[in-house]
Amino acid sequence: MATARFTVLVALLLVSTFTVEIAAAPPASRPNIVFIMADDLGYTDVGCFGSKYYETPNIDRLATQGMKLLSHHHCQNCTPTRAALMSGQYGARTGVYTVGGTERFDWSKRPLRPVENITDLPLDRDIIPKQLKAAGYATGMFGKWHIGQQGNYQPGKRGFDEAIVSMGKHFDFATTPKTEYPEGQYLADFLTNRAVDFITRHKNEPFFLYLPHFGVHSPHEAKADLIAKFKAKPGVGGHNNATYAAMIASVDESVGRVMQTLDDLKLAENTVLIFTSDNGGVGGYVREGIKKAGDVTDNAPLRSGKGSLYEGGTREPFIVRWPSVTKPGSTCNVPTIHVDIFPTMLELASAPNPRQVLDGESLVKLFQNPSGQLKRDAIFQHFPGYLGAGADNWRTTPVSLVQIGEWKLMEFLEDGRLELYNLANDIGEAKNLAKENPDKAKELHARLVAWRAEVNAPMPTKNEGESAKPKAKGKAKKKDA
Repeated sequence: MATARFTVLVALLLVSTFTVEIAAAPPASRPNIVFIMADDLGYTDVGCFGSKYYETPNIDRLATQGMKLLSHHHCQNCTPTRAALMSGQYGARTGVYTVGGTERFDWSKRPLRPVENITDLPLDRDIIPKQLKAAGYATGMFGKWHIGQQGNYQPGKRGFDEAIVSMGKHFDFATTPKTEYPEGQYLADFLTNRAVDFITRHKNEPFFLYLPHFGVHSPHEAKADLIAKFKAKPGVGGHNNATYAAMIASVDESVGRVMQTLDDLKLAENTVLIFTSDNGGVGGYVREGIKKAGDVTDNAPLRSGKGSLYEGGTREPFIVRWPSVTKPGSTCNVPTIHVDIFPTMLELASAPNPRQVLDGESLVKLFQNPSGQLKRDAIFQHFPGYLGAGADNWRTTPVSLVQIGEWKLMEFLEDGRLELYNLANDIGEAKNLAKENPDKAKELHARLVAWRAEVNAPMPTKNEGESAKPKAKGKAKKKDA
């Protein structure tokens, strides 16, 4: 009997030891992670997502080597997307909903007073680079930050070993910290040079590279030779702006240079490379009837564009290449969203969890199997403010939404109007099915209301004749930190 007990004890010890070894994989076995994000690049602004005018051979090649997520979403403009990516939390928890303060657009004649917006991601949130650094990764960031430019909000103070921030201009640009570069250099090229250098210097250790381009954000400036190339090319549909096409080409060149560097250093097989954009393209407004002219691009077949919570403002191109894991040329239709990126990075890197609750779910199982299922079934957005479009027109008014599978419900908060769309049959959100399918609308609305209660989402209040004058920034809720 004693012998049997001893045998069982030894077996349990062996199993326990084996489990620990699996959980604590050596750093060399963990993949490098490269996350490249364009700025204002629309869903169909790359060839592999539909454009017949813009040229993106490197991004298209990346798609043939990896997987396209066809229903990936970010926020309606840049700052909240970056906050959600880095914190793994919806804006309802961080207080970061948009760019700037509530006074940016004159809402004084609207029925609601918007919720005060926070522009700097609260310091009590752990962010991706901090957690990956704790797991032994070298961390580098080169490009647009936009969630805190001063003091401890800077990326170099929040977990990045190396960080150079630049945005606002594509030529004669400023950098933080100040960095020398050749006269006339294009910003996308400068950032790529830094990214390639970072990869080269850290080739013998696991690294996380975050390359958030300022391209293709306004001002629309590009290299002369590329502009000339596209001026000679006929436009297709709403894709016809030569300067914008040239800017896209420079972002594509950047992706190609990163891919080539990984190949040259024999790192590609052990690197997860992701490409995406922060929000929808600057177009679709003429079709939507909120502008008479001035679209830079067109997100068709998606509705509207940047600043809207229709699909044209939030659905993004998303490509992931993970050799021997993602199936080359595959696609995934599962709805995914910005808050999924943080838990994905944690799983890839075997990194420790942050102190705050995470709202998303790791996408690794989808990378492994595009037909896989996540534990959660819904994604959400909450925008308790206004984004103008000039001449008393609005890209969006306060709105919340939920998407479950192919069904998407939007609740416009000024009047409680519900809009229900089946995205599988109506990706352009042309037919509101709320009255035709009241049971489905009621079901999704109940889920949306429950989620807002769960995250304690602040709601806009009645406008009691207030002006849109500046008001002190609010504070993030500590209880969700």
